[in-house]
Amino acid sequence: MAPLVALVAGFLAARLAGLLGFEALDAWQPSLRVGLALMFLFATAAHFHPKLRPEMIGMVPPRMPRPDVLVTITGVLEAAGAIGLLIPATTRAAAVCLILLLLGMFPANISAARRHVAQGDPIGPRSALQALFVILLALTLV
Repeated sequence: MAPLVALVAGFLAARLAGLLGFEALDAWQPSLRVGLALMFLFATAAHFHPKLRPEMIGMVPPRMPRPDVLVTITGVLEAAGAIGLLIPATTRAAAVCLILLLLGMFPANISAARRHVAQGDPIGPRSALQALFVILLALTLV
């Protein structure tokens, strides 16, 4: 739920800035990219925060090698994607890569929900959020 709050708050703040005269944000798509970037940076922080990292590592399906390294890699990729969303020349590539990353990480969410490893949303709401994030990323492509 916290990533959704970051996304909505970032979008609304960026949209307000656009309405107040910050020309680069005077449309819904740039504001959406800001909200998505903030959400992914928020998620990135969880990959490295000392209290949250063990839970993230525990979400990795047991059959995957080196869960700690996978969590680090996905955190770095989320940060790179978030930054890429904010750079006009890389927005499209970043959105596509983040969509692929979300789809690739989805099995970990299912595994975590089934094994009751991570706190947070059960599989239904978790899946709905993932789908929402993918849809919103796709909207930045149009």
